[in-house]
Amino acid sequence: MGTWFWYFVVYSLLGCGLEVLFARLTGQRKRDRKCFYLLPLCPVYGFGAIGILLLPPWVRERGLLLILLGGLTATGVEYLVGLFDEKVLGVRFWDYSDLPWNVGGKICLSFTAAWGLLALLLVRVVHPWVAALAAATPFWLLLPAALLVAGDGARSAVLLRRAGTTEVLRWYS
Repeated sequence: MGTWFWYFVVYSLLGCGLEVLFARLTGQRKRDRKCFYLLPLCPVYGFGAIGILLLPPWVRERGLLLILLGGLTATGVEYLVGLFDEKVLGVRFWDYSDLPWNVGGKICLSFTAAWGLLALLLVRVVHPWVAALAAATPFWLLLPAALLVAGDGARSAVLLRRAGTTEVLRWYS
């Protein structure tokens, strides 16, 4: 169980980094892309990576199938997290409404293709490193880290629900 927690944290952190890089490269106004108040985490990436890692080995071993089903898995996770954010927290972290082939602004075909390619990169390149890191992490760190993530997640959820905007996560402004 601890291993999957570390996978979630590392991929949420890497996803936040990817979001910041994407915002910089595309010149987007909102450059702070995290989803927690203090921690630089984007949980949609953690859940998406876990979904991809839970695909059967025969899928993960076949590149084209991994791109296809990994992209669909990540898109499914993205839709569910977007729905949760909207219905439970009252916010939207992303909006694809201006892109073609979108569904409610929560998912779109072009990002499904991107998630598929990232799924291949995740399984073939990134995950061996992350798995080694998770295996090397001392067990005693699990409880404090889990409490920190859960506490920041709960605080973030309360703030988002109250404010109705993701701007409330900018603690430094």
